[in-house]
Amino acid sequence: MSEYDALIAAAKHSREHAHAKFSNFKVGAALRAVSGRIYGGCNVENATYGLTICAERVAIFKAISEGERKFDAIAVVTDTAMLTPPCGACRQIIWEFCGDVPVVMANVKGKVETVRMSQLFPEPFDSSNL
Repeated sequence: MSEYDALIAAAKHSREHAHAKFSNFKVGAALRAVSGRIYGGCNVENATYGLTICAERVAIFKAISEGERKFDAIAVVTDTAMLTPPCGACRQIIWEFCGDVPVVMANVKGKVETVRMSQLFPEPFDSSNL
């Protein structure tokens, strides 16, 4: 049993609610706050694509809107053989709100890999650059 099992399960559950009728690429994410509470998110597509929001950002924004400010891990679940890391926009948001947290990438068949944000985003732009 992994310390991320509940996080992966929450991301899988959130994936079921994805609105991906254009790409059919359903993504679920789950963010764990240091309080222990888990916030799920799914991707929500729009016909213009540019207004689409990724699962990771949905989970983060839900947590922030509920008053959470400190996080210790995020999981991303897809139904692909190759595990899917967060996109560039999500990497920026994860870094700004979560820092160097573990990113748990998983698929619906049980393949799992964990990397730190600093591996995915080695030279981030953040408030220290301002």
